Amino acid sequence: MNFSFSDDQVLLKNSVRAALEEHCKSSHVRAMAEDGKGYSDELWGEMGKLGWLGLPFPEEHGGAGLGLVELAIVLEEMGRAAYPGPFFSTVVLGGLGLMLGGSAEQRDRWLPAIASGRARMTAALLEDHLDWDPASTTASATKSGSGWILSGVKRFVPWAHVADVILVPARSAEGLSLFLLDPKSVGVTLSPMKGIDLTNRWSELRLDKVAVGAEAIMGQPGGAASLLESLLRRAAVCASAEMLGAARRCLDMSVEYVKVREQFGQPIGSFQAIRHRCAEMLLEAENAHAAVYYAAWALTAGAEDAAVASSICKSYVNEAARRVCGDAIQVHGGIGFTWEYDLHLYMKRAKALEPLYGDTEYHRELITRHAITRS
Repeated sequence: MNFSFSDDQVLLKNSVRAALEEHCKSSHVRAMAEDGKGYSDELWGEMGKLGWLGLPFPEEHGGAGLGLVELAIVLEEMGRAAYPGPFFSTVVLGGLGLMLGGSAEQRDRWLPAIASGRARMTAALLEDHLDWDPASTTASATKSGSGWILSGVKRFVPWAHVADVILVPARSAEGLSLFLLDPKSVGVTLSPMKGIDLTNRWSELRLDKVAVGAEAIMGQPGGAASLLESLLRRAAVCASAEMLGAARRCLDMSVEYVKVREQFGQPIGSFQAIRHRCAEMLLEAENAHAAVYYAAWALTAGAEDAAVASSICKSYVNEAARRVCGDAIQVHGGIGFTWEYDLHLYMKRAKALEPLYGDTEYHRELITRHAITRS
């Protein structure tokens, strides 16, 4: 089985890298970390013109009709640049969520708006217990006439402060359900939260008896569990792609550094211990690459092992990215710890993504269940 990129995929990768090298330099990343909104409208509009925002959406909804492999290519480059903005929350969480479970009317309304850059989305998947299992949802949805009343608290909702609509799982009498929520609705309160990665934005979402219409529900009442599991698999692989990009950037910076940093009159890259460490970093990155792109292909193709492949991907990339970024700090020595040096931007991006959409323990538990069921 050949997983080399096609000519079109290589062209996509090169074009995304060139655009981000021009518009998303580390100076831009640092500026957005200090910015109240956290991202550039100009760059967001440019991504819409380039077709990135509609990459995985059907052509009839303004998209390119491509798959998760192409989306992973874009996200890997975004991780490499530490891109600050709501691309992941909008395209992956919101857009793929709509594709998986939205009605024709919901998809017609929102997917073209996302693809053109006119709308931003996110999903409120975590609560106080920080458990990614959809079955742990405690937020409630109570029938009220033809609509619903939503109550509960969601934590670490990405880019909610700029979202036009939020996907909100809540438990109704029928079971776990999923709703499209206008964050400007009466009873909705957003409060900023901070994480290790200052280039991302997080919010606490409080729902105090928020009324939504019948059109807000996605799919059938009580039918959201499998939809959310499918969305989490895709989010886990896409987050892994972004972590891979951040790890590769740390590796590239390390290799360049050991070529020019001298001790005892020679580059430190000539020392066996440093060379071996860089080789181990490359090995981790290449293995992570294989895990990411196989899982992306499997999910797109509907392969029998798609679910376990996504868990293998996230559990492995979590640890591989941590090792690569940690070794990069060690290779750089003291300068690697400084605020002025850019290495921490990529290390923190990878570290912040590690627990999202399932940490290593969560995904290994899923892998174990799969192995037991298959045996």
